[in-house]
Amino acid sequence: MLTARQRLQALPALPPLPALLRFPVLLALLTLCLALPAASPAQASSRNPVVLVHGYNADPGVWGALRADLRAAGYTDAELFSFGYDTHQSVNEVLAGRLGAYVDQVRRETGAAKVDVVAHSFGSLVSRWYVKFGGGAAAVDHWVSLAGPNRGTSTAWACALWDQACRDMTPGSYVVKNLNGGDETPGAVKYATFWSNCDEIVNPDDSVPLTGAANTPVGCLGHNDLLGDDGTSAGVRAFLSS
Repeated sequence: MLTARQRLQALPALPPLPALLRFPVLLALLTLCLALPAASPAQASSRNPVVLVHGYNADPGVWGALRADLRAAGYTDAELFSFGYDTHQSVNEVLAGRLGAYVDQVRRETGAAKVDVVAHSFGSLVSRWYVKFGGGAAAVDHWVSLAGPNRGTSTAWACALWDQACRDMTPGSYVVKNLNGGDETPGAVKYATFWSNCDEIVNPDDSVPLTGAANTPVGCLGHNDLLGDDGTSAGVRAFLSS
């Protein structure tokens, strides 16, 4: 049988005094944390990210004026994206797919379900092919064409002999025929075009408007002037907010 001393020695040692003093503090902190409301997730912006698609022989730098206007209207740089690409390649075989991959990247980065697309000139064909045939109808909310050769342009014959993109822009090309066959503005996407009756690149001028789109004449402006025109910019911003 154990003696009283042996029984006492068999008891577990008590923690040192400072540790005992810490227990009430830890318990109080735990109680406080449980009582605090859970942090609410950051609210997503009510706007879609905007993907800007430049035209033939251009680069993302052409969007300086419109980007500035969009920022002034409340967009942040984190909501504005410019797709840069080699404009001498095929709309249907190469470029539309690359645009689709870029849009998917934008959606992953922003967490947005859909984007808005604003395209100038040749970029209209690239983005239309993506929307109509590349799955973009499920990822694009608003689509805007500024001076797009949507039914082809006769000026593209000047470089069609050696340049695939020019061939794609000619009236009656494989790309133009397929884009305008059947529904020109498919899906739930909202479509808009802005066109000039003095466009020196898109001939005829009425190649730009599409059946089923909001088609807006901007007056007598040069092909590239639509990129910096205040009235066109205001129309684009109003459409994107619709």
